[in-house]
Amino acid sequence: MYEGVSKLDLIYRRLLITKFFTKGWGSPESMRRLLEFRKTLSCRESCMNLVESDHPVHVDKSYESGDCRVMEGHFLSPFAIHHPEIMPKVAKTARFQLVVPLKWTTKHKPVCIHLAGTGDHGFWRRRMLMARPLVKEAQIGSIILENPYYGCRKPKDQLRSSLQNVSDLFVMGGSLVLESIVLLHWCKRMGYGPLGITGISLGGHMASLAASSWPEPLTFVPCLSWSTASMVWTQGVLSGAVSWAELEEQYRKDTAVYEQQLYPLIQSPEEHRWKNLFKMGQEFAKNYPESVNQMESVQKQEMDDQPESESSLYSSIISSISSKRTNSNLADNKRTLQQLHLHSPNLPNKPISAQVIHFMRGVMDECTHLGHFSKPVDPSLIIAVTAKQDAYMPRDRVTGLTDIWPGCEVRYVDRGHVSAILFNQNVFRKAIIDSFNRQISKYFSNA
Repeated sequence: MYEGVSKLDLIYRRLLITKFFTKGWGSPESMRRLLEFRKTLSCRESCMNLVESDHPVHVDKSYESGDCRVMEGHFLSPFAIHHPEIMPKVAKTARFQLVVPLKWTTKHKPVCIHLAGTGDHGFWRRRMLMARPLVKEAQIGSIILENPYYGCRKPKDQLRSSLQNVSDLFVMGGSLVLESIVLLHWCKRMGYGPLGITGISLGGHMASLAASSWPEPLTFVPCLSWSTASMVWTQGVLSGAVSWAELEEQYRKDTAVYEQQLYPLIQSPEEHRWKNLFKMGQEFAKNYPESVNQMESVQKQEMDDQPESESSLYSSIISSISSKRTNSNLADNKRTLQQLHLHSPNLPNKPISAQVIHFMRGVMDECTHLGHFSKPVDPSLIIAVTAKQDAYMPRDRVTGLTDIWPGCEVRYVDRGHVSAILFNQNVFRKAIIDSFNRQISKYFSNA
């Protein structure tokens, strides 16, 4: 799993001391409601019914900035209408910037929504690195939407970008899907088009969820993301920033709630893969603790000398408790894994219960796996940009984008996650421009 990944990704993550999910999973009731809401959100027809086409959007100010016009506005997040008890008050008002040319010199007025990656608070970074260059290079306008839990929408007791609950991530995702629909409707009312959506890292995955819900052809460029967020939090370098001790304590305290009330709501499109690896998991459990000792010895090796066997062992543990979610299988899994713990170079030194890791992967797949969501109307307009050496977004052992969205294009940069963000913004912009050109040629050539 770690062979060929970027050293910079590994080093950069170790330099950061922030922790995610320090307050745990979120209340079981909130988790239950979010898991049920996902099923509404992931169906295009039912999702579109959650947002009125004339949802009010307010422009607060408009001003010139160089060769651009910038408008700032706000609106009530539709998520706050449907689940006001789950969304923090400070996050309920969505805020955005629209950056367009002072004077359009093209026949069309293309506009692309940009969703924020992890740590991208405010508008400045996306405005300077993406929006303004797109105006200059291709006369493409941009809408920069502030994520819930970021910038002016961040709860006061939240430290920087570190979401306090696992459920916060699902609130963020659901909110951004509905808020993107509001902005796409607004763009149509304002006479803009063709339309598109993009994002980098976390923003790329959120853009994937939003694009799946829109009922018309849409330029769509997810950058440095993949088919599910589960691998980010259980195998990628961010797994080392998770407050696993708090998650495990809550899971053990309310095991009956998690296994009897929440597990039945969880389904992963990757289950067939887990079942194929079940025998490997049994072998791991049979040889415990020798298997764990082997992984511990691997952990001490140099970062650039990680063997392939560790990836297999890691996936074996995940597979060993998957099979089915019936009570009998849960009981079997409990007996097999009562003393089993999971080690990874990215996880803390203290052993973590495999059941907790499995629940994390399951709930992440349930809420973020693109296999659960409607397919975008025209996959030929999708251009995904992926880093070959990405240590934040492992792609092995999960369904690929071309399998979920046949007809989409995947472009690769020979970098890691961090270096791609630092040095490949031009590649991301080129993909956006190319996708808009495809959409114009295919749907607007006679307009």
